[in-house]
Amino acid sequence: MYRTSTCGELRLADAGKTVTLAGWVQRVRKMGGMSFVDLRDRYGITQLVFNENDDKELCDQANRLGREFCIQVTGNVNERQSKNANLPTGDIEIIATQLNVLSESLTPPFTIEENTDGGDDIRMKYRYLDLRRPNVRKNMELRHKMTILIRNFLDNKNFIEVETPILIGSTPEGARDFVVPSRMNPGQFYALPQSPQTLKQLLMVSGFDRYFQIAKCFRDEDLRADRQPEFTQIDCEMSFVDQDDVIDLFEDMARHLFKELRRVELPAKLRQMPWHEAMKLYGSDKPDLRFGMEFVELADVLKGTGEFSVFNEAAYIGGICVPGCADYSRKQLNELTDFVKRPQVGAKGLVFVKFEADGSVKSSIDKFYSPEVFASLKQSMGAKDGDLVLIMSGDIANKTRVQLCNLRLEMGDRLGLRDKDKFECLWIVDFPLFEWSDEEQRLMATHHPFTMPHPEDIPLLDEHPERVRAKAYDFVCNGIEVGGGSLRIHDGALQEKMFGILGFTPERAMAQFGFLINAFKYGAPPHAGLAFGLDRFVSIFAGLNSIRDCIAFPKNNSGRDVMLDAPSTIDAKQLEELNLRVDVNQ
Repeated sequence: MYRTSTCGELRLADAGKTVTLAGWVQRVRKMGGMSFVDLRDRYGITQLVFNENDDKELCDQANRLGREFCIQVTGNVNERQSKNANLPTGDIEIIATQLNVLSESLTPPFTIEENTDGGDDIRMKYRYLDLRRPNVRKNMELRHKMTILIRNFLDNKNFIEVETPILIGSTPEGARDFVVPSRMNPGQFYALPQSPQTLKQLLMVSGFDRYFQIAKCFRDEDLRADRQPEFTQIDCEMSFVDQDDVIDLFEDMARHLFKELRRVELPAKLRQMPWHEAMKLYGSDKPDLRFGMEFVELADVLKGTGEFSVFNEAAYIGGICVPGCADYSRKQLNELTDFVKRPQVGAKGLVFVKFEADGSVKSSIDKFYSPEVFASLKQSMGAKDGDLVLIMSGDIANKTRVQLCNLRLEMGDRLGLRDKDKFECLWIVDFPLFEWSDEEQRLMATHHPFTMPHPEDIPLLDEHPERVRAKAYDFVCNGIEVGGGSLRIHDGALQEKMFGILGFTPERAMAQFGFLINAFKYGAPPHAGLAFGLDRFVSIFAGLNSIRDCIAFPKNNSGRDVMLDAPSTIDAKQLEELNLRVDVNQ
């Protein structure tokens, strides 16, 4: 037995016991004839004491220890004279009697502490060391606890966990697939699943009326803080349910997770906001409701009421009211203008109106409008003396709303209104069934081709498919889309019509989805599903800015694993076996 106790469990009640601990050396301190070693394992830190007067040879051995040496120590639990209130084990120490170095360590490339001196790249290269840091480890422990709670919750709701294949066929729509060449089928390729979508629908046809899976998914897309090329979904599907059934059940699951993991009580019923309302008020289908600053449309106030041509020619004019910020300096306002002009936002400019505390008005457009117009603007915005109004306009309403959304979130950050310990959750419903793709020059499925149209809108499919709503729903928390799903089409004729609108010929639809089309000929039940992003869910609970920090071995922003140095080239023999030739276009 390498240890009788962990480094996090001993307390004052254990004083007098002889124990054996094993772990890694956090630090060594020499004070006179005594040496103190902080020993760390997954469970905590315990102080070891080596006394030169008791055993000089043992003390000399301890003085040769370096950071991250893996050691085993036997000693007696003793009450600590100088207690450390910051450590759970801070009331005790171990008077060492034996020391065994299990493995020496090179000097680590960064400090293995919560506040490390290592940058992202070096920490990712030595991720196995980074995972020793207690704050990183806590993220992984939180992830573990969440998956256990989810599995138990769904098991109690009669869900069955079923694994689906990783090597599948490539399907169109959505992001790019990662593909895998088949040696046994020359010239042919598997794809890695972007989600188990069609497979879980087949499970519904199979009579598995409640399925779930903690599923690995893969998408070859450009990365950012909340994206990784491989990620994990809490993937679920149910038969004989409608939209309210799905929302109610997974709202209960979210409520359970928040209560157990964060001691937060969500409301008894979460708000459901139609997509059009979300875009109109927040310019986003994942609005952050932790703070206000809802959009106010201002065309009636500012279009044609003055000589400002930008507004007079705009298709959309909208503004937000920032409470208490009329004292913003010219420098601060210029910073905001530069922010909205960044390529990531793409706006041409920004108009400000300061309703000063003394009742006066200062604006970048005050020469174009009368005092009466500014009074009307103040009333429309619900502004008070001391408030700042920020206005944007454009030719395409939703495009300008998205730009205004970026500004709203920036102001929320600047004013400290996006508190990571505050949680505002809601459902976004009634999404458009289709969206126009400029690249493809055709309608694309907003979610996927199997999403059920809103029953009231089915008559519009023939003449006005762009106006059809979907029976789809997203779970949003703090401005992050955590999960989403929809009712599925189970009627063959309706599915055929959907494929036609999306530009599939019957032959192409059969080639891509023939297995599902054929399965639906054998009594497909009404079904619906939902998938939560596990990585995103954990990152919200942990208060992280990136999902990378709750994934054991993540990729960097270029999709590289710098620890394994992957992706990498393969040798000529492997290429020959796969009947492949590499021709990289420079």
